[in-house]
Amino acid sequence: MSETSLNPINLADRMANSSQFKALYAEGMGLVEETANYLDGPGRAASKDLPRLAGVLYAAESMRLTTRLMQMASWLLLQRAVNNGEMNRDQVLAEKNKVRLDSFQCDRSAQGWSDLPDEFKDLVERSLRIQNRVALLDREIYRPEEAAALKPDNENSVQAQQHLLQTVFSKR
Repeated sequence: MSETSLNPINLADRMANSSQFKALYAEGMGLVEETANYLDGPGRAASKDLPRLAGVLYAAESMRLTTRLMQMASWLLLQRAVNNGEMNRDQVLAEKNKVRLDSFQCDRSAQGWSDLPDEFKDLVERSLRIQNRVALLDREIYRPEEAAALKPDNENSVQAQQHLLQTVFSKR
């Protein structure tokens, strides 16, 4: 077996230093700004007209949404700092312990969900998709052993890399 076959190219690490990362960064930060504008403007007005149960759900989901986006933005900023040489990997690992990418999901079957404004639900869905892409990239870069454990046993390294690319670049 050659040395190359023992050390496959880490596409996640390359992606983190590429124009695709810049696009993910711009998309994530753009969603943070779009969400803030919505929640401070049209969302605030729309929430006042919701039925009581939907209003309570809106308040809870808005907190989860903003928390999810702030956690994702924190990760993106840390990764950008690594890419720009402003922080080393050890510094990022110390700071990353404060970032949560695996929580703050939403319950679409909750009573009142269907009464929420469509624009709000769209922001929630988009934030969840970006959170999942960032969480996958985080696992691939910083916890490769955990990422490998999540893959089926019969998946070869080419299929794994294709799966990573498909997941990271999908914009459903």
